[in-house]
Amino acid sequence: MRILLSTIGSRGDVEPLVAVALRIREAGGEARLCVPPDFREWIEELGLPVTPFGPSVRPGAGPRRPAGTTPLARRRLIEGTVALQFEQYPAVAAGCDLIVGGGPMLFAAPSVAEMLRVPYLNVHFCPVSLPSPHHAPPPVAWGGDTTADAGRQWADDARRWNEHWGPAVNEQRKAAGLAAVDDVRAHLFTARPWLAADPVLGPWPGSGEVTVTQTGAWIRPAGDTLPPEVEAFLDAGEPPIYFGLGSTPVGNRGVGDAMLAAARASGRRAIVARGWAELSAGGGAPDCLVVGELDHQALFPRVAAAVHHGGAGTTTAVARAGVPQVILPHRYDQFYWAGRVAELGIGAAHPAGPLTAESLAGVVETALRAGPAARDLAPRVRADGASVAAAGLLALG
Repeated sequence: MRILLSTIGSRGDVEPLVAVALRIREAGGEARLCVPPDFREWIEELGLPVTPFGPSVRPGAGPRRPAGTTPLARRRLIEGTVALQFEQYPAVAAGCDLIVGGGPMLFAAPSVAEMLRVPYLNVHFCPVSLPSPHHAPPPVAWGGDTTADAGRQWADDARRWNEHWGPAVNEQRKAAGLAAVDDVRAHLFTARPWLAADPVLGPWPGSGEVTVTQTGAWIRPAGDTLPPEVEAFLDAGEPPIYFGLGSTPVGNRGVGDAMLAAARASGRRAIVARGWAELSAGGGAPDCLVVGELDHQALFPRVAAAVHHGGAGTTTAVARAGVPQVILPHRYDQFYWAGRVAELGIGAAHPAGPLTAESLAGVVETALRAGPAARDLAPRVRADGASVAAAGLLALG
């Protein structure tokens, strides 16, 4: 069985699909990945077939510029994005028996599955990205009345999906000989999406609109080793505090120094991940190590705490490691994960407002006191989500 796993997004959107692809391969199936070109080299090194799709996502992770300042410019951007997907995706999906789309931005995927007469499965990595009367939609660029009840907010969200994307999607569907869709969001999300989130960290609260299958988070197996310089730093003293923002944009160039100052205020050393924001700190000081991408599952059990952006994958990896965490929420589902970490008592969230050395030091100190709760929760976080998903996908064939 040949399964296509595709997404348009950052590392946090791509890595769960890689985890499932590896499990599908172990089970004797064939998995192909279709992701932004930024991740091609990494995936090829894992020995998985990959097709680059769409533009690079890395430039868009920096300080953002409006794609268009007029309604006409925005409409042309939307039309061009959707048209390009409908042009490229059929060749990518040809010969596949099942198409899996991660997240909401694969505008052509369900239509191409319909054209090829193969099943399409949509998967999300956070409960609040799926409609439910028990929570509001995550904050998005087009705004909305956040004081309304959840039902009204989801209805407004659906209307805005139709306004923004409906005309372009239906224009391409018409050209492909397919019927128009009345509800673009429902078309993209499908009636039976999967939720790849841990049921302890991110439980699905239920919904009358969609029927959700929750598999657990899709996590890659941990590697055996860390780079020698990281091992040496870890062995040279007490567990440090990890700081990383993944692909989150950072406008304040002093963030890395604030992170190091917060670690020092707690009497700890710091590991600072450069990320796509190219963080720097310490200027070569012996109590700070600046690193590139590392295996979180190998690193996190050896740190005192992890301070991060609040992506679904990072939040889950820290929780599995049994160490407290601080979330610096910036956009979309990060606010949900920040709230869950606080509710579960396994860490803290930085309050709204500027991030300074003093503000970060205070929230780090709060999080460090959550160590016992974080250790207690860790065994309850599932490690088999990718295996469960792989078995479920292969069974669909």
